[in-house]
Amino acid sequence: MVDAWLTGRLLVATPALEDPNFTRSVVLILDHDEDGALGVVLNRASSLGMRETLGGWTDLAADPPVFFGGGPVEPEAIVALGRAWSLEAGDGGTAILERIRLVDLGTDPVLAAADLERVRVFAGYAGWAPGQLEDEIDQGAWFPVDARPEDVFTDDPDRLWREVLRRQAGSLAMFATFPSDPTMN
Repeated sequence: MVDAWLTGRLLVATPALEDPNFTRSVVLILDHDEDGALGVVLNRASSLGMRETLGGWTDLAADPPVFFGGGPVEPEAIVALGRAWSLEAGDGGTAILERIRLVDLGTDPVLAAADLERVRVFAGYAGWAPGQLEDEIDQGAWFPVDARPEDVFTDDPDRLWREVLRRQAGSLAMFATFPSDPTMN
């Protein structure tokens, strides 16, 4: 059973997770409490560039400067995360992890640049009802691990699943070598 709230931590999909929405995904938990959990998938870059729809924010866009598929819930909803210049919350948004903040894209991007180093934008999010995430972890669907700020802004999202697992202690690191198709092993 999960002993603490997971806000600001990562969920790494185990090879046993069969939901195609989350195969080899890495999810940053934005909020987890008695009402459930909400997060965004960090390693699902799309081909839709930010310039096409959020032109004013492209100067702050992290590489690659595209929208990411944040999860299967409300795919039209936009969630933005920014890396603040300092540890102080200031006007940089609600803190999630160290200098990582939720960002209101309704603000002026030129003014936001005073507080934010870079931004990543997600379409949709992942959500769990009360107790659902805890049950999924207990059933072996997710590895909850510590997050690093650089995970949010990786410039190589396709490698994030392996990289996060590789840096874990003990036998958990061995999962980084798990083949995409175990029948081909």
